[in-house]
Amino acid sequence: MFKSRWLAVLFVTCFFIGFGADRAVNSAEQTLRIDIPVKIETAKVVFNIDHLAFNGDMPIALGHLFLLANDLRELNAKGRIIAIFHTKAGHATLDDKAYNAARNIMTGNPYKELIADLIKQGVQIELCGATAKAMHWVNADLLPGVKVNTDAMVRLTQLGEEGYVQITE
Repeated sequence: MFKSRWLAVLFVTCFFIGFGADRAVNSAEQTLRIDIPVKIETAKVVFNIDHLAFNGDMPIALGHLFLLANDLRELNAKGRIIAIFHTKAGHATLDDKAYNAARNIMTGNPYKELIADLIKQGVQIELCGATAKAMHWVNADLLPGVKVNTDAMVRLTQLGEEGYVQITE
């Protein structure tokens, strides 16, 4: 009986020591250390959005726009974020009626609330005028607050000359 009790105590002791060690390792592995803290005082960023890539149902570019806008606000950074939609992403700037016609569906623009929220956060949303002309869209087809530039490529060049950092998705 002594041997089995001794083995039971040894087993339980080893179990708890092992469990505690695993928890310590897991705890250390679950801690994120920031090696390069980022501080920005001024940011001038333009998102070049020519197509929509997705993470689930969320366009990655829209998600990244939200992240950047929130990060800059938390860092109290001054600056401006501009998102230029063109080519295969232009339809994201359309109102429900024009979106339905462009996409041959009847559900309306699923991004309209996201675009409206970005505009409320101060992100300037632009549609390429060349894309709009090619697709026969007019200003009345756009979501409220969307601006039209002459041409995405010329606008990106202009913003680059003004010191904007370009992000592509």
